[in-house]
Amino acid sequence: MQPGAIGKGYVQVYTGDGKGKTTAALGLAVRAAGHGLRTQIIQFMKGWIDYGELAGVRMLAPFVEIHQAGRDTFVNRKQPDPEDVRLAQEGWKLAKEIISDGKADIVVLDEINCAADFGLLPVEEIVEVLRNKPSGMELVLTGRGAPQPVVDIADLVTEMREVKHYYAKGVDARVGVER
Repeated sequence: MQPGAIGKGYVQVYTGDGKGKTTAALGLAVRAAGHGLRTQIIQFMKGWIDYGELAGVRMLAPFVEIHQAGRDTFVNRKQPDPEDVRLAQEGWKLAKEIISDGKADIVVLDEINCAADFGLLPVEEIVEVLRNKPSGMELVLTGRGAPQPVVDIADLVTEMREVKHYYAKGVDARVGVER
């Protein structure tokens, strides 16, 4: 399909403390691939090579591409490592290039809300990109702690709320389900 094939593109935000934000965005990418649409996914604060979504998304090429902008470790919210800042900024640079070239139908900025909340990326720049995105491109932002200016500009905001989770019973992340 040609760029802008979805018609008017909107800004979607998946936030909150519940499970399913990245999963919802990946589901959208799978659906889009089924219709011949192109999705680019940039994962901020993620650098784990054993995430199942990496292998799964690679099977959807050339319709879906995924890029990671993070390390194989957790980011210290109070004192981010300079390498975390550098990788987030590299991912943001790539995201801006992908958005401005207009070749993707959908761009998923996975965990960008967290990257902004942790101070790795400036909220003002994110809002500016959202305001100036190509009109036929869908942008999907995920992660806890969506900044209010992002929520304000978004067309759709879904807040995932944890009601009950088996992690509380000591269940670790399972291959193929949580990772």
